[in-house]
Amino acid sequence: MFTKIAVAYDGSPEADRALTAAISLAKIMGVGIHTITMLEAPPAYTAFAAATDGSMLRTLEEDRDAYYEHLQRLAVSKGDAEGVQVITHLENGDTVDSIHHFVRDHQIDLLVIGLHRRSLRMSSLWSVSYALAQELSCNMLGVH
Repeated sequence: MFTKIAVAYDGSPEADRALTAAISLAKIMGVGIHTITMLEAPPAYTAFAAATDGSMLRTLEEDRDAYYEHLQRLAVSKGDAEGVQVITHLENGDTVDSIHHFVRDHQIDLLVIGLHRRSLRMSSLWSVSYALAQELSCNMLGVH
């Protein structure tokens, strides 16, 4: 039924549960999965650190890159443990727009996301999950 599965993966406990569910589903379906990880903008204090020590900016960027490489290796190793190929992707920009474009460009037919436990009212106001549900043309699976 699903041949192209993607997971929004940021290393949070919710995203970790979504990755586990996607790997299980992909194993049953006999397909691989894609992970989508959004590169977060550097924190505001980065400008202060760079002003006091020019090499600090490079150190912060290296730390950020190492963190994302670790996340990608972790996702791939979880897939390997279950015999499922995991292809990782890092995306820049607005989360909803970037995921929407990724899903469209890669012809994803199922997006798996981890759901945060919030009230329905809060979720509908500020949730990336809610915004994605309004934008995407593919199926979406929310995992608690």
